[in-house]
Amino acid sequence: MTQPQLVATLLTATAEDATGAAGSAASTAAAEAARPVLIVGPSLGTGVKALWGPAIADLAPYFTVIGWDLPGHGDGTPVTEGFSIEELAAGVKALIEKLESEGQLDASQGLYYAGVSVGGATGYQLGISFPGLFKGIAPICTAAKIGTPEAWNERADLVEKAGTPTMVSGSALRWFAPGFIEKNPVVSTNLLHTLQDADRVSYAFVSRALAGYDVREQLGQISDPLIAIAGRHDAVCPPEDAEFAAARVQKGHSAVVETAAHLAPAEDPAATTQLLVDFFLGEGVAAGSDRLPGDTYDAGMVVRREVLGSEHVDRATSSSNAFTDEFQEMITRYAWGTIWTRPGLPRTTRSAITLTAMIAGGYWEELEMHVHAALRNGMTPEEIKEVFLQSAIYCSVPAANVAFKIGKKVLEEYEK
Repeated sequence: MTQPQLVATLLTATAEDATGAAGSAASTAAAEAARPVLIVGPSLGTGVKALWGPAIADLAPYFTVIGWDLPGHGDGTPVTEGFSIEELAAGVKALIEKLESEGQLDASQGLYYAGVSVGGATGYQLGISFPGLFKGIAPICTAAKIGTPEAWNERADLVEKAGTPTMVSGSALRWFAPGFIEKNPVVSTNLLHTLQDADRVSYAFVSRALAGYDVREQLGQISDPLIAIAGRHDAVCPPEDAEFAAARVQKGHSAVVETAAHLAPAEDPAATTQLLVDFFLGEGVAAGSDRLPGDTYDAGMVVRREVLGSEHVDRATSSSNAFTDEFQEMITRYAWGTIWTRPGLPRTTRSAITLTAMIAGGYWEELEMHVHAALRNGMTPEEIKEVFLQSAIYCSVPAANVAFKIGKKVLEEYEK
């Protein structure tokens, strides 16, 4: 076995503009050096551009995104020798060092990692083998042990003989949530084409690496902040696998992308990006990190705009003066940058809690604002109604009466 030589790809906001080798993208990387760097890894059978391309438009405002390809996949060079997941992780570290030495990667603003399936397994191994290399790690749709050695070795034997097209029909069932292929034919076709075009020998080597992969007993060594993200419909690595890992690393969280199966960044780019941004640039790195307070403020401002709308935030900040400036800074940093950025609850749940608090306190102007925010966060009118009915019992019928009037007004505006 030997450490594979990996190929990097700078992923740009337009998927068609994604360059090949990182060496040809040095000027672009240098131009984006002020941003944190996010290293993203692929799943077995996919190329990193096809897998992460749908999410780049959402990630680009926050990170310089650099992907790496598995040997024989995407832009990856085929190999003739086997390797382990531990050696694959060492290959990722060597690639980062190479890019840094050549001036193509600037990690001064922070270096983060997110990988899917085998790319996520590599993330766990990176945390074990190279503590402190990343400010945060996000294994996605993966586990500390995936499947059984027997199944992986059988797959490797089959693909070595018959080629990767034998995997297409089964992967189409495992990779995507129900209905995704019909609704997203371009994304799903691109991913399945990368599988079909993958080098059969290299694919087999990755399968054998997964046969020997099991870091369940080593998870406690991971000290980097880590969020394990699962797809709700993932039969390969279900949410329980993410919860298992998050409970055993030193600074772990878990989250679920409700609409995804095994390829979350391609299936639901917006939800996946939100989890990554909230965790890496918000609460996920706040505890015990060396980020400046201004970073918490900036993360809070991003979330505040997403929840309340830029028009409202601009109005609030533009009307601020010397008397109210510190109050505006406080709520942005602590309410939005510390609480609303936490990955522990989905935003719909946070909105439901906030609506109840506004009703209980009789903060009617704030309630109207947060009904708008709840709709923006994805709550349905039916869910808002249920919150108001619950509040009628626990807060008071008169308070709920006012809440229903305000809610009716906002929903009518929303319908128009």
